[in-house]
Amino acid sequence: MAWLSSSRTNAELVDRMAANGLIGSDRIAKAMKAVDRGHYVSSVAAAYDDSPQRIGFNATISAPHMHAHACEILLPYIDEANAQAGGILDVGSGSGYLTAVFHRLAPGANVVGIDHLDGLARFARSNLAKDGITTGTSPGIEIVCGDGRAGWPANAPYHAIHVGAAAPTIPDALVEQLKAPGRMFIPVGTDQQAIWQVDKDKEGIVTKKKLFGVMYVPLTDRTKQWPRD
Repeated sequence: MAWLSSSRTNAELVDRMAANGLIGSDRIAKAMKAVDRGHYVSSVAAAYDDSPQRIGFNATISAPHMHAHACEILLPYIDEANAQAGGILDVGSGSGYLTAVFHRLAPGANVVGIDHLDGLARFARSNLAKDGITTGTSPGIEIVCGDGRAGWPANAPYHAIHVGAAAPTIPDALVEQLKAPGRMFIPVGTDQQAIWQVDKDKEGIVTKKKLFGVMYVPLTDRTKQWPRD
């Protein structure tokens, strides 16, 4: 039903995704309405299509329904982060869109968006400003530049981790930086990819569950993606 959700405005896009069963939580719908996707894409004309779009630097922003799925799956742990002033990590944060949605869902949490390209990090901070979001506050939201496969130890552990590009295998560093309890949403695979849910319980025991097939851009080295940055 994703292709039926494309719309002319941000609010209409979210309403159509909800009507098509792609968003089940009123809170997620409200957070996604508060973050105008038109501020986070290269082509405003296609901003409200429910499809991936290129954002420059050989990077893409995922389709809105995939962001909704991530929020639905991570929501209990996002709520824990909000209640405890805990951490949320968005790996491969790109234009900053989902990082902003996490912030709207959990304004009391410390949300970190990480990307390995300086140009994308600057782009994300500029986009967040268009939505009235100030970066560098605590609790609040921060955009950092680094190798997301190694996580961001400075703010670990994280109640929730989202990975926005496909890793060949689940990075050990990200599992280690999950809080106990905590949850990660990550696409995994090369030729065939799937979303995996990685849970760490309060005793630190890790379980992994394959959810559904997807097609994401690869989680790769900075120099392979954009050697000019």
